[in-house]
Amino acid sequence: MDPFLKKFFPDVYAKEHNIKPTDNQYCKFDSQVLTLFTSSLYLAALVDSIFASKVTRAFGRHLTMISASVLFLAGAALNGFAQQVLMLIVWLHSVPIYVSEVAPYKYRGALNMLFQLAITIGIFVANILNYLFAKMENGEGWHYSLGLARVPAIMIIIGAMFLPDSPNSLIERGQAEKAKEELIKIRGTNDVDEEFKDLVAASEASKQVKHPWSSLLKSEYRPHLTMAIAIPFFQQLTGMNVITFYAPVLFKTIGFGGTASLMSAMITGDCNALATLVSIFTVDKVGRRKLFLEGGAQMFICQLVIAAAIGSKFGTDGNPGVLPKWFALTVVVFICIYMAGFAWSWGPLGWLVPSEIFPLEVRSAAQSVNVSVNMIFTFAIAQVFTAMLCHMKFGLFIFFAFFVIVMSIFIYKFLPETKSVPIEEISLVWENHPYYNEFVKVQNLLSTLSV
Repeated sequence: MDPFLKKFFPDVYAKEHNIKPTDNQYCKFDSQVLTLFTSSLYLAALVDSIFASKVTRAFGRHLTMISASVLFLAGAALNGFAQQVLMLIVWLHSVPIYVSEVAPYKYRGALNMLFQLAITIGIFVANILNYLFAKMENGEGWHYSLGLARVPAIMIIIGAMFLPDSPNSLIERGQAEKAKEELIKIRGTNDVDEEFKDLVAASEASKQVKHPWSSLLKSEYRPHLTMAIAIPFFQQLTGMNVITFYAPVLFKTIGFGGTASLMSAMITGDCNALATLVSIFTVDKVGRRKLFLEGGAQMFICQLVIAAAIGSKFGTDGNPGVLPKWFALTVVVFICIYMAGFAWSWGPLGWLVPSEIFPLEVRSAAQSVNVSVNMIFTFAIAQVFTAMLCHMKFGLFIFFAFFVIVMSIFIYKFLPETKSVPIEEISLVWENHPYYNEFVKVQNLLSTLSV
């Protein structure tokens, strides 16, 4: 919004409105201060994610979600963005693990992806509100855009109050009887003895691991550590988050007006939310690997088309002249298709797969690594995006396309399928994997010999 830019980022506003003339559209928003406004939130979140493991393990997933939501509400009321995201990241750490633990294994993927659907709906609603508030003649719309973060905070608090605690977490904290009661309530049947025994056995095994952080470095957990690092790393190098963060900036760069760029961001946000529904209905049928690979192919093709379209009009000097409507429409359509590919693959699966592949004894620590890596690269990519756009120009999309190829090869070769595997039996997946089984079996043999 122009009033927001004028108040907080006057240099960017001056370049955009030719007060400081520049013909290079690629560099109009090249401001490290502007990108720091977004990326610093994730730097703060990175610090918090390191401690989230101990918080969730000591107090449980349920209480963590409620307390984090209360603090989020306080941060939203003060418009203290660092505080907001800091507390949200504790919630972000808890929710995927919580859903994976309480969901029946046949529907674990679909239920966990409702988490991603809520995020995409939130992005879509935020885009609608930004579009409407941008039309306020007094120029105060940005206050409402920021202040209304209190609404989802209140919704989270109310929703979390009605949730049962995770049986895994209760057993882990020595409350076995209550864990069985919650399991009966969640499953809707008294016939839970076998599942309860599996949960208790998994918890007993986890207690043998006194230092989960150092245990992650052992060879038997090498597959888990690899995925905890690689999946969030690659998720950011799809380029999706920066396109989501800077959609209005990107659309302004390719010739849309201020309100039109917010409208385009709203359209692409709608595509993102609708495509996430596809993943919910397919993830437990076709599996994780197929969605990863199909989404990767779709994003790769779209990124090449977008790069070619922008390159043909903007060239390397960033001066496109008058842009025809068909060009703008083409770019929006392919960004929508690109977003759809992400929304039913790397978007939700980037949170689902790490939350379900870790054994209980290292689950909280491994999830902290997962969230921390995600925050590191979200911060890094968000911070350098406008500078990359300025210097790499349309080649920026080729850069992301290259990494989509790399990550797709990685998934094809190294990620096992976890569809329909009970979470307490997930270790068997690694033992049967053609590459990782050697790490796991050697350590199991050593453990047997030591006994």
